[in-house]
Amino acid sequence: MERRIKERYSDAVLRAAMERYDIAASQIHLLDGFESFMYSFDRGGNAYILRIGHSLRRSPDLIRGEVDFINALAGGGAGVARAVPSPRGNLVELIEDGAGEHFLATAFVRALGRPPQSADWTPEFVQTYGQTIGRMHAVSSTYTPSNLAWQRPHWDDPIMLEIEVLLPPSESIVIERHRELQQHLATLPRDRDYCLIHQDAHGGNFFVDDNGRFTFFDFDDCCYGWTAYDIAMVLFYAASGQPDPDAFAAQFMPDFLRGYTREYPFDPAWLAELPHFLKLREIDLYAVIHRSFDLDNISDPWAARFMRGRKERIEQGTPYLTIDPLALLP
Repeated sequence: MERRIKERYSDAVLRAAMERYDIAASQIHLLDGFESFMYSFDRGGNAYILRIGHSLRRSPDLIRGEVDFINALAGGGAGVARAVPSPRGNLVELIEDGAGEHFLATAFVRALGRPPQSADWTPEFVQTYGQTIGRMHAVSSTYTPSNLAWQRPHWDDPIMLEIEVLLPPSESIVIERHRELQQHLATLPRDRDYCLIHQDAHGGNFFVDDNGRFTFFDFDDCCYGWTAYDIAMVLFYAASGQPDPDAFAAQFMPDFLRGYTREYPFDPAWLAELPHFLKLREIDLYAVIHRSFDLDNISDPWAARFMRGRKERIEQGTPYLTIDPLALLP
């Protein structure tokens, strides 16, 4: 989170958000949040999540586009945590920050279930994972925003790709690798398989209940991109930290695609682009960690492990995974 957003946040902002959503002080609890202030709350016997972001990062219309998409997915049978309106009937509540901008409060139904555990990752679980993503893509392939002013950005919009803003000039080789990657991806077709995608559908952004049903949340990064790119993001995080990422991918992806194709077709030709999509996320995450941590003392163990040797791998063009993409087919 940007320092200036943290500095503008106060108890008064939280109280205003609680008033807008009719939340009692005894019913709200702080949660961990990376780019927004997150809370859980109960109202009328139901459980919800309150998210307070800022217009410096996302405009009110971008947030409206996010929640419009989420609720369209829910209406189409995809497993997502629906956004709920305030008592005033607003899906996004604007709260002045005292500096000419706004905090943006949004509420969601709290996802049922719990975070996935390592023991959950059976073939059946992975197939359900794929099927849930496939359902999202099936709904998204025919989705149009309720208001054209709410349209979400494309994957290459500057608001989504801030590499050259986040990285210092000393990272010139990494920046050049990113430019080369952008130039290649810009040549890919934008057809039916180019639609609004989650873009961050890893295990930290869904819960699973006792019946094995998935519920996804955190669509803050949703953008227009290729469905294969969305799938690549799933693989990127699932394989990260595995003792043998290639062996894991060879086991994971066939089951994932078996489930995915129950809901939406997958053209195997897109596997050729998988290394490029993985590299895009690798560079993006490298830049975000650059912004968010002291690189000489990274406090987050996952981020510290990811950054180990990462600069050299990106500069040298080392693939994120070395497995033959065709080996990932069912």
